[in-house]
Amino acid sequence: MIESVNVIGNGRTGSAISARLVERGLSFDAATPDLVLLCVPDRAIGAVAGEIATGPWVAHVSGATPLAALEPHSRRFGVHPLQTFTLRRGPEQLDGAWAAVTAENDEGRIAGTWLAKTLGLRPFPLVDENRAIYHAGAAIASNYLVTLRHAAGALLDAAGAPPEALDPLMTRTIENDFELTGPIERGDWETIDRHLAAIRATRPDLEAMYRALADATVAFA
Repeated sequence: MIESVNVIGNGRTGSAISARLVERGLSFDAATPDLVLLCVPDRAIGAVAGEIATGPWVAHVSGATPLAALEPHSRRFGVHPLQTFTLRRGPEQLDGAWAAVTAENDEGRIAGTWLAKTLGLRPFPLVDENRAIYHAGAAIASNYLVTLRHAAGALLDAAGAPPEALDPLMTRTIENDFELTGPIERGDWETIDRHLAAIRATRPDLEAMYRALADATVAFA
């Protein structure tokens, strides 16, 4: 179906995708590609798409940007790898991750699903109307995990403990399928009160976040 591609953007996502497409044997053709894949910041998608001659498939890898940003192209789709990327690693970052495929017709869905599977991703459909709520979930899972690690690390640091000691704990929580343990799961509210008192005395800037997370955890538990 698609034998040649032009990947625009060589940042964290674009570099991993380009390396994987090389592994899969696709040819790179900047002049007459079958697919132009935009791996650029969301704010640049519309401008870059507007400079591409119509004819080939044009797609983006954004989770938040609607397909309308790819105007004037009608042969368009989106494939968003539900993964976080770093330049320190290669295409193996794509292996086994899920991918949201957005298209406006069957031909686009077939092309998007093909690309996702070629990249080593597990595709699922996503309609444009649900992008914002979908991307909010992705941001909580990835971006706010970083925030949680920094906040938790600050509390360990205040106790004279190494913040990096948290990393195996966080990893094992994921490996255990997010099974809840700890004082809220046990209904140990006295311990929660002691946490709050200690945070208020040591890092009062983190009290509101702790309370919000505790309330949310109670609701889920």
